[in-house]
Amino acid sequence: MRTVSFITLLMVLSGCATTAAEAPANAPFDVTVTESQRYSPGGWSKALYADIFQPDRPGPNPAVLMVHGGGWEGRHRSDMEARARQIARAGFVVVNIDHRFAPANRFPAQLHDVQQAMHWIHDNAGQYGIDPRRISAYGYSSGAHLVSLLALVAGQGGELDTPYGGEKTRPVAVVAGGIPSDLTKFDSGRRLIQLLGGREEEMPERYRRASPVFHVHDQAPPFFLFHGTLDGLVPFDHSEDFHQALRDAGVTSELYPVRMRGHFLTFLMAGGATEEAINFLYNHQPR
Repeated sequence: MRTVSFITLLMVLSGCATTAAEAPANAPFDVTVTESQRYSPGGWSKALYADIFQPDRPGPNPAVLMVHGGGWEGRHRSDMEARARQIARAGFVVVNIDHRFAPANRFPAQLHDVQQAMHWIHDNAGQYGIDPRRISAYGYSSGAHLVSLLALVAGQGGELDTPYGGEKTRPVAVVAGGIPSDLTKFDSGRRLIQLLGGREEEMPERYRRASPVFHVHDQAPPFFLFHGTLDGLVPFDHSEDFHQALRDAGVTSELYPVRMRGHFLTFLMAGGATEEAINFLYNHQPR
């Protein structure tokens, strides 16, 4: 894989994996970006957009749905631009999306947006040279929370799987960085109150329902988790416990500790984990 420049590292997340496949020998590819494509359906409460990063490579290619962080209340898909471009240079079509924010939109509105994005990718796979059998997901912080829930509830028929989920919304692999995997671990802070509509003691089941760790099952796709060991915003044990729950269920899971980094430095300076993230995504594609 190519060496990542220091400037790029200051803008990216990370991931890791093992198994058998490798990125194409002729990577990195040139990348074409199609900006501001509406993915939300007509009649949706807010028009939502994606930027599409396409490698200069004959398709159909694997794809990655990318979701930014921001505590479910802000930020923008442009935060993920450097990472999206880097993954696209390795041969993936990256669909980098926005979603609705709390408190104007309570959970599960954000999950519904991500589910709609997966359906949009399937519906537009031909236009963007995407192989619909090979769509993964990548998120950081609250974005990691959303892509993890997306993967775990897809096709399970539960409350979060309807009416916008279904088997098509299941990614083939997930990379999740700095994930808040168990919302019951927090002391009902402002962000969670405005996301969920109240404190945990008032709605304990709602907090559990919104927590990926309580949705783990043995048919879940493979996960790569990366997390700063000095993260004070979302402590490292969120990934440790989630990783253990996945492994206990027989699900492939890798945990990559980003040593001596907090939440924001892990986002900005993920180091050598970047190339491993790309390997992980290639290694877990269907043949």
